[in-house]
Amino acid sequence: MALSRFWTFILILSIGYALVMLATGRQHSLGTLVNGNQGDPLMVAEKDSAELHGTALLLELRAAGDAGVMRGDTLITLGKGGMVRYSHGTQAADGLFETCKNTVMDLWLPLIGYLTFFCGLMNLLVDSRAMEKLARFLSPIFRRIFPDLPGDHPAYGYMTLNFSANFLGLDNAATPFGLKAMESMQESNPTPDKATNSQIMFLCLHAAGLTLLPTSIIGYRAAMGAANPADIMIPMIVTSFVGTLAAMLFVAFRQRINLFNVPVLVFVLGVSTLIGGLMAYISGLGGAAKFHFTDNLGNGLLLAIILLIVGYAFLHERYFKEKGTNMFDSFIHGSKDGWTTGLRVLPYMIAMLCALSIFRNSGLMEIVMDGFSAALAFFGVSREIIDAVPVALMRPFSAGGARGFMLDAMKTYGADSLTGQISSILQGAAETTFYVIALYFGAVNVKDTRYTLGIMLLVDLVCVLTAIGVCVLYF
Repeated sequence: MALSRFWTFILILSIGYALVMLATGRQHSLGTLVNGNQGDPLMVAEKDSAELHGTALLLELRAAGDAGVMRGDTLITLGKGGMVRYSHGTQAADGLFETCKNTVMDLWLPLIGYLTFFCGLMNLLVDSRAMEKLARFLSPIFRRIFPDLPGDHPAYGYMTLNFSANFLGLDNAATPFGLKAMESMQESNPTPDKATNSQIMFLCLHAAGLTLLPTSIIGYRAAMGAANPADIMIPMIVTSFVGTLAAMLFVAFRQRINLFNVPVLVFVLGVSTLIGGLMAYISGLGGAAKFHFTDNLGNGLLLAIILLIVGYAFLHERYFKEKGTNMFDSFIHGSKDGWTTGLRVLPYMIAMLCALSIFRNSGLMEIVMDGFSAALAFFGVSREIIDAVPVALMRPFSAGGARGFMLDAMKTYGADSLTGQISSILQGAAETTFYVIALYFGAVNVKDTRYTLGIMLLVDLVCVLTAIGVCVLYF
C-alpha cells in the first residue's frame, strides 16, 4: 500500500506541478518530460531568427553551427526552421519515452542475461542436492533470524549466495540469487499477495547492502583523480555493516524476534572479525596494490563460486541420472526460469522508473532537495556535508541519478574533499530502495509490502548519518 501511494502521489504531484509551471510561464516546454534525454540542454526560451535579423548574434550563430554560442550560463543555438533556442542548464533525467526504452535496453535485457546464467547455476545446486546441505548447515543461524521458515528451507541457500555477492560488490550476480530467494519463500506464503515476515527481513538485509569490495566506486574515484581511490573502503565497510545491523534490529523489533542468542551473536562476531581482518590487511596495501587486490578478490571469488557449483555437481552426477537428466540439461532447464522471472519484473521496473523520471524532470525533486539542504543549513550543518546531501536524497530513487550527483560532487569540490568522500560512501553503501522493492516484490506478485518501505528508508537514514560520522572521524 505504501509503495502504491508513493507511486500515485509522485505522478499526480509531479505532473500537476509541471502544468502549473507551464501555465505561469516558469517552464517553457513539457517536451522534456516526455521526449528529452538526460544531459541535454534545457530550453528556457526560443525566438524566430527573423527577430534577430541583421544582428551580430545571428551572424555568430550561423558561423558556430550546431555548437551554438554561450552568453554567460545560457547556450544559444540556431535550430531547424530558423528558430533560435536559449538553453540554461541540462535535463535532470531521460524523458518518459526514453526511460521506457532505456529501461528495456539498458536494464532489463542485461538483467535477463544475468538471470539466465545464474538461474542455470542455481538449478545445478538444487538438482545436485547441494542447496539442501547448505540450508541445513546454515539453519542454526537463519532459523533464529527467519523463524517462520523451516530449518531446511531452500531459501537459506539462495539468501547466502545473495549476501555473499553483495558482500563482494557483485550486484549483477546478487540480483538473480535474491530473486530466487524471494520466489522460494513465496512458495510457502499463505497469503500470496502479502509480504511474509521472512521476505521483509531478507529484503531489508539485502537493501542494507553489506559491502566489502566497492570496486566500482574505487574506479570512479580513480577516474576523478583521487590521490588514493581506495581510501573510502574502510568507512564504506563500517557504514554498510552498521546499516545491516540496523536493518536486522529494526525488523526483529517489529517482528518480535529475539536476536540475543548464541548462534546469532557468534555469527555477528565472526563476520565482524572477518571484516576487521580484511580491513587490516587491505589498509596495509598501497594504492595500486589495494585496487588490484580488491578487484581480483571480488571477481576471483565469483569465479570460485561457479567452479565449486559445477565441480560439486560433477562429483554428484548420480543425482542427475536418477532424475533422468544431466548437468547441461539441468542448467538449461534452470536458465529458462531467468526469462520467466524477467518477464514478471519488467512492468514493475517500467512503472517505478517512469514515475521517478517525471518526478525529476518536473523540477519537484529539486525543490525537495533544496528544502532539505536549507533545513540542514538552519541547524548549522557544515557546508561540505550539505553539498553531499543530493546523493543521499537521490540514492533511494535512482542509482544513475545518485551516481551523477556523486561524480558532479567530486568534479566540483574534488575527489579528496569531504564532500567527495561522503558522496562516494553514500553511493556505495546504500541501495535504490524504491526500485528494489518494486523489483523483488514484483517478481513474486506481492501487492501488500506492509512496513518494508518504512524500515528500508529508516535504514537509509542510518547509513547517511553513519557515513557522515565515519567520514568526519576518519578523514
